[in-house]
Amino acid sequence: MMKYRSSLEIRNMFLRFFKEKEHSVIESASLVPKNDDTLLWINSGVAALKGYFDGSVKPKNPRMVNIQKSLRTNDIENVGKTARHHTFFEMMGNFSIGDYFKEEAIDYAYEFLFSPEWLGFNVDDAYISVHPDDEEAFDFWTVKHNFPKERISKTADNFWQIGDGPCGPNSEIFIDRGEKYDPDNIGEKLFFEDLENDRYVEIWNIVFSQFDGKEGEDIHTFKELPQQNIDTGMGFERLVSLVQDGETNFDTDLFEPLIKELSTMTHITYKENPMAYRVVVDHIRTLVFAISDGALFSNEGRGYVLRRILRRAVRFGRQLGIEAMFMHKLVQTVVGTMSFIYPNLLGRQEMAEKLILAEEERFSKTLDAGEKLLIEAMDACENKTIDGETAFKLYDTYGFPVELSQEIAEEQDIKIDINGFHQEMEKQKERARQARRTESSMASQNEALMNFEEESMFNYENDSLFSVVSALFQEDKSVDELSGEGYIITKETPFYAESGGQVSDTGMILGESSNAVVKNVFKGPHGQHVHHVIVDGSIKCNEAVELKLDANRRLAIRKNHSAVHLLQSALKQSLGDHIEQAGSYVNDEYFRFDFSHFEALDKELLNDLELKINQWIANTLPVETLETDVQTARDMGAIALFGENYGDVVRLVKMGDESMELCGGTHVHNTAEIGVFKITSEESVGSGTRRINGTTSFHAYEVLKSYENTLSSMRKKHKVPVQKSLEDRFNEMADEIKTLEKEKASLLQEALKYELVDYLASAETNSSGLKVLWIEKENQDMKLLKELSDALVQKIDVIAIVNKKESSLNLMTRMSKEAITKGFKAGDIVKELAMITGGNGGGRPDFAQAGGKDLNKIAEAKASFYKKTMI
Repeated sequence: MMKYRSSLEIRNMFLRFFKEKEHSVIESASLVPKNDDTLLWINSGVAALKGYFDGSVKPKNPRMVNIQKSLRTNDIENVGKTARHHTFFEMMGNFSIGDYFKEEAIDYAYEFLFSPEWLGFNVDDAYISVHPDDEEAFDFWTVKHNFPKERISKTADNFWQIGDGPCGPNSEIFIDRGEKYDPDNIGEKLFFEDLENDRYVEIWNIVFSQFDGKEGEDIHTFKELPQQNIDTGMGFERLVSLVQDGETNFDTDLFEPLIKELSTMTHITYKENPMAYRVVVDHIRTLVFAISDGALFSNEGRGYVLRRILRRAVRFGRQLGIEAMFMHKLVQTVVGTMSFIYPNLLGRQEMAEKLILAEEERFSKTLDAGEKLLIEAMDACENKTIDGETAFKLYDTYGFPVELSQEIAEEQDIKIDINGFHQEMEKQKERARQARRTESSMASQNEALMNFEEESMFNYENDSLFSVVSALFQEDKSVDELSGEGYIITKETPFYAESGGQVSDTGMILGESSNAVVKNVFKGPHGQHVHHVIVDGSIKCNEAVELKLDANRRLAIRKNHSAVHLLQSALKQSLGDHIEQAGSYVNDEYFRFDFSHFEALDKELLNDLELKINQWIANTLPVETLETDVQTARDMGAIALFGENYGDVVRLVKMGDESMELCGGTHVHNTAEIGVFKITSEESVGSGTRRINGTTSFHAYEVLKSYENTLSSMRKKHKVPVQKSLEDRFNEMADEIKTLEKEKASLLQEALKYELVDYLASAETNSSGLKVLWIEKENQDMKLLKELSDALVQKIDVIAIVNKKESSLNLMTRMSKEAITKGFKAGDIVKELAMITGGNGGGRPDFAQAGGKDLNKIAEAKASFYKKTMI
């Protein structure tokens, strides 16, 4: 029997195994992707390593290993139901970038899993899958490792490809857990026919990234990559479950502390409702890790995902009889069990508790509102059945479980159209599929750039210098002479390459018989600065050239970039250490800075930020740069991007005692050079992320001057004398407007008295003796029309009011108590009128409102109204 090992032992053993195989251990990247807007979350080990796979970045060590935090919600409904689904999980992986390939990758997996020195799984319990065309992998398994052919499945599904770029066949390793997990005794058919089961569990997936794929094309036409790579993935929770012989992933030391803590909050045991427990403990881990990496609750993007996860957990908490706020109480247990691996959790614990508690309280109120809507729906339903659309709205908008809706409705002998509910659910899933971001394909590898390894030195200080052309490229090929558009690498350059949110420099490269305009500069796979140019004339390899950047543009960029550093320090001082950079962009005209924060910054706070930063600028703080290692920089208190893979030597930029940050960009030598700092806007960019836009120096002067001109124009337009402030004049105007509004309301009330007489006279009487009235208005205030209906219902029983607008209409219906007694319901009537006019709406039996779109259907709606009410 395999030896029991703790999750910590397994974690350390995996990393130690590959370190002994000369792999570098990479820290887990943040769950919130950095500089990659194609992904909502980091959802696999390879997702944070794209640059290595497409060849745009060359790693210092081509052999790497990591355990990457990952988040997926594409099958969230299965979390809790199955043994191995999670929203948050850790993916173990070893990677080879142009180094070892299939044979060694299979060797390593075989040794780690089956050697008694390591995990020691019984190889007789293993099953393998390979691609039918991959005879090489098949032979490595069967010939080199003597693995039985009858336990290998060849399937076309064993091919990993996402869009264009690097792709290839893969080989998966499965472990047979035995007959205990095969109650129907189906056996190997479960594996070979890929049936859903808990017996044959996939443990490791090895991807052989060897082709340059094209979306939608036949894989047999794909060309071989110049740099072939290995990407593997092994779910940590799943591995721990197999090693510890847990019935499910949740029956391990990864989840047991959380399950134990949750059990203290309910009288229902884990065995009595395992699904509810599993949902809660899985989801709280997701929330804590996501919030710690900078994500926040909101109505869109990442924030919406977190909101959905929390609400699902709270609903299952209610299944356990937990009515009070409880999720935030589990944060401490997550942090306590995981902070020794992820130390950043400690500093974010308090914030996570506060945010989760606030979201729980918000959802509690929403649940109450949902129950009110359900009662209204029961009062208004036809044929004692609540339609699927309403049931789905309760579920989707209010987080109201459909099972709870059914239970409450059944008490009143009312059913729910469950088929209609599921149809609406499918519609939402289809909308989500259409809107869901997909992983972007990696870029195709540029073999010429990847093969060029000669160093190029970047000179921070000079605006111009002489150097020698070391390489020329055109149309992805190395050339000896370049004319027109292409790429130049020189032995030394003053041109900054775009990175870290700072745009590249522009300028000229001057040769003996050519002028090259530098449009952009980027870093090649080996770190050289690659100049994207348009050459007038021709430039040759080994030619001496002069490189001259646009010095004024560079200076403006430096000012804005240094201002961003000061802004981040000021935000941390004013709002707290939870402020985490979520992105930035700096050019010569303006800057933008994205950061994690849960609420908008008011005008007073923005003014304080401006004041503080302009004081730092006025204090002429010296700006120093020094080179050190990452740990020393962090020990000094430097700000570093969480999850960023820094090199052995980092550049530390220090501005007096106010800012210290790791940064490779260009900066001023003294804060006084910045001149003036001005914030131009603050806004939300979704998912709990705020953005500040601003500018400095002359552009800041231009902004301030435009404000001054606007104020001068407003003074002139509104005839405000110099001795009076604009604020005083606008306050006076506001008072005048309030007075006029009161007078208007008074006049309208007076007019209403005269209208009532006419309406009472025009009402018709139906066969039941009820008075019925149809009113048409134009561009009226709905509050006033509500007051009109309040007055009319004292004398008239059935009222419909249409308020016509330019391209739409409002509908309002009102019923007296006697009308309701005789079967007339405002909600039913307004719903039908709305359907006729192309809108929707509803409400209570006594009062309801709706909207319409088709003004040409008003006459048809009126006829329908009288047909229904005059009987």
